[in-house]
Amino acid sequence: MRQFMTWVKTNAESAVALLLAIFISVLGVVDLVPSDLIAKVIPLTLGVIAFAMLRERWRQETSNADLHRSLLSSNADLHRSITSSNAELHRTISERLSMVAGVRIAAGIEATEALAKARAETDRWIFKGGTGTHTRVVTLPACARAADEQSRTLSIRMEIIDPSDAGLCERYAELYRNLAEDANDHALTWTGKGTQIESFATILAACWYKQNYDHLLDVHVGLSSTLSTFRWDLSSTCLIITQRGPQFPAMIVDRGRPHYNSWDVELKTSFGESRKVPIDDALRGIRLGREPGIPVVRKMFEQGNVPLPDDYEDADVADIIQKALHDRDPYVGGAGDNLTGTPARSFAG
Repeated sequence: MRQFMTWVKTNAESAVALLLAIFISVLGVVDLVPSDLIAKVIPLTLGVIAFAMLRERWRQETSNADLHRSLLSSNADLHRSITSSNAELHRTISERLSMVAGVRIAAGIEATEALAKARAETDRWIFKGGTGTHTRVVTLPACARAADEQSRTLSIRMEIIDPSDAGLCERYAELYRNLAEDANDHALTWTGKGTQIESFATILAACWYKQNYDHLLDVHVGLSSTLSTFRWDLSSTCLIITQRGPQFPAMIVDRGRPHYNSWDVELKTSFGESRKVPIDDALRGIRLGREPGIPVVRKMFEQGNVPLPDDYEDADVADIIQKALHDRDPYVGGAGDNLTGTPARSFAG
């Protein structure tokens, strides 16, 4: 009975039309109502039936629209769920592969951010490669600021090519000229003398930071007689290996991985084989100040057993001072960039 009443409530128009048709039919059969009245009632009955049909069609269309919206919403939720699951699966697989390989690959801004993070969380920095331009311009100042702000000590060890070996510097410049990718590559401007100046500038910067942050920084410089296109930056949290600037992907090895310990030993061994710059001897009786003068810088290199070539003019020494203390990030300025306005000589990392 309850189901019947529910049906009647839901289909009221149809029920009324049905009852009206039955009632009029019965009256017509028993001849209690004139035939002309029955004829007039028939259109009314048909109208009720038509209204019921229209209302049912509208209800069906509304139901279909609701179902369509529900399906669209479900499909969107399903798509988001699948996309999220795929992204999570990709991330998990990447993490697992990185754990197996022990090496992460980073490029562009990701590599730059990795270097910045490594500088912020370390108590030591070991560099090997090229002329140390990026280390001189970015790493040394950043490490000095971090050590000063956090009142902590920091050990810095740099191994760069020997600027006293003119032949080595020329071969280094020639190597990068040969690796130039096109006619617009700034590596084509590199020269042996420009490479020397970059290395001399790194030595001067190391001495300057050693003297001005002596209570915080323990700085050592070694001079190498070999060439490489790779650069190694090792902190207490990771090792980052780069090559020829930010356009090439970097390899990152986190501390605790076998490769990290192996490279730590390798870099220590390589530095042990390099020719050391006696920074304490170089700075004996010398005050570099905020902006060292040309005679002071000449004397510093002489005492540090890395004398400047005899043909170096005061303009060359001024160029070294400029690069040591005021140069821009080579990854921003590009190869061969020179702030002094003189012809571009070289950029090397």
